Amino acid sequence: MSVNRRNFIKTSFGSAALATVSACTGISGGTSGSKEKESGNGKNALPYNPNVKLNISFQEWTLAGDVLKDKLDFMEKLGVNGLEVSGKGLSGRVDELKQALNGRNIKISAICAGFGGFMLSEDESIRNECRDSMREIITAAGALGSTGVIIVPAFNSQKPVMPHTQETRDFLCQWFDELGTFAKENGTTVILEPLNRREAFYLRLVADAASICRDVNNPGVTCLGDFWHMTWEETSDMGAFLSGGKYLQHVHIASRKRRLMPGEDGEADNYIDGFRGLKILGYDKYISFECGSKAEDRNASAAEGVGLIRKQWEEA
Repeated sequence: MSVNRRNFIKTSFGSAALATVSACTGISGGTSGSKEKESGNGKNALPYNPNVKLNISFQEWTLAGDVLKDKLDFMEKLGVNGLEVSGKGLSGRVDELKQALNGRNIKISAICAGFGGFMLSEDESIRNECRDSMREIITAAGALGSTGVIIVPAFNSQKPVMPHTQETRDFLCQWFDELGTFAKENGTTVILEPLNRREAFYLRLVADAASICRDVNNPGVTCLGDFWHMTWEETSDMGAFLSGGKYLQHVHIASRKRRLMPGEDGEADNYIDGFRGLKILGYDKYISFECGSKAEDRNASAAEGVGLIRKQWEEA
């Protein structure tokens, strides 16, 4: 009998998932306003809140066109209440973005990278460039009320790079602790993003990022789960998010085959298992579109994607 790896982990999740929830979130049973939702093989149940608010975010470049006002108008019509922008040049855009969002029901969600250098470089000057540019972006993010600044320790193309060793991990923890303290002082966070192995050798699982957050033990250090990367690296969407636990600060979403708008890959674009995990956590932060589009009408496809997410969120 053949066994699908993703289905196997879902059907054997049970008590391990409950232990993860208890450890990461403090949840040990049903809570007020919650119900028990069967998970895995049905023999175990996880505390589940069906009333968690769904907050959807678009990256600034999700929609067609170059005029921010037009994009924000369309987002408001769709009920999208988060805007994710790049960190590149962000310090010079603070006033522009504040004015653009004034009076709207849209807030800045996360800041998508935009820093220089990379933190795992063997060259100290490149590491310092990363640190200094991140501090500049964090300051702007705090002024905009952002949930945090997304960072990747190193992409595969960035070399020479520190070896994947315990010493490197210790270095990362120290580095993130210092940056997390600065972020907290500015009213925001640093968000570690795991990627798939084709893009980065370090941090490929949400649990890996969350374990660094745990060891650093700094409220300014958080992590992210990305459905696209999780498709290739995780055995269970629910398990991935539960492993992020209380450290999960942001979520990216895209179609599961080609990284397009949710729905453009048809039946493959199923997020219900992951959404159940988010509801178990009581996750009420942003789920942000990070994707392209092959549709003739990019904005129409984005609207359909929002509809799909809302439908599956209700089904989760």
